Amino acid sequence: MVYWMRKGAGVDRYAFESRVRYSECDQTGRLSLVSMVNYLQDCSTFQSEELDRGFASLREHGIAWILANWRIELGELPALGEKIVISTWCYEMTRSHALRCFSITNEDGVDVVRADSQWFVFDTKAGHVSRVPDDQRVYLSDRPRADMAPLNRRMRAEGGGSPCAPFLVRSHHLDTNNHMNNAQYVLLAHDALEELGCSQRLGCVSVLYRKMALLGDVIAPVVYRHEGGWDVDLTDGEGATYALVRFDARQEEA
Repeated sequence: MVYWMRKGAGVDRYAFESRVRYSECDQTGRLSLVSMVNYLQDCSTFQSEELDRGFASLREHGIAWILANWRIELGELPALGEKIVISTWCYEMTRSHALRCFSITNEDGVDVVRADSQWFVFDTKAGHVSRVPDDQRVYLSDRPRADMAPLNRRMRAEGGGSPCAPFLVRSHHLDTNNHMNNAQYVLLAHDALEELGCSQRLGCVSVLYRKMALLGDVIAPVVYRHEGGWDVDLTDGEGATYALVRFDARQEEA
């Protein structure tokens, strides 16, 4: 079920209901990290389609919304078969960007995921970021920002890093914008941690996207240990970064 949540005369947030599928679970029987990220992306995509601002409309106007960074705070992720509600709302929109929150709520009404994110409009013909068109203000909600720590827009990996096996971008990693889907960067970074034997229960995932990974690109992950977790720099092997992914362990395990 997909529906709008309203507060007074204004729109509060957009949400849809789901149930955790077996194909979305990790080896513990709970919602996997990449499936969780996909749920957040799906929610904003569904909202766009409902507002007639989806892929067809964006393509017609030669623009696309691109994700610049986000912060995802994690509780105990839902288990197989558990009913969940995924929500999103845009709490700020200027001529230059949009800020959008997300949540995943369990059967007890508890937010097990809270996320904040920053988005830009990309001119697909000119190949650069452009001003936000007036008709995109339809997303703007009356709901305030979620109660969570601020976005980290200046993350930097420091110290000595450990290189991991390179990764080739294939067609099944791409989305409709023909670059690697946002969730795949998180999955690849998490795989790099596993390659090095880094075990953790995550309390937060932050991502800073810097360069679009395209079909045939080779991504070379480098893992850095920081106080409380790990940074994974997804590089092109020649000094540039596709994305920097920060994993913070839960406080009791940091």
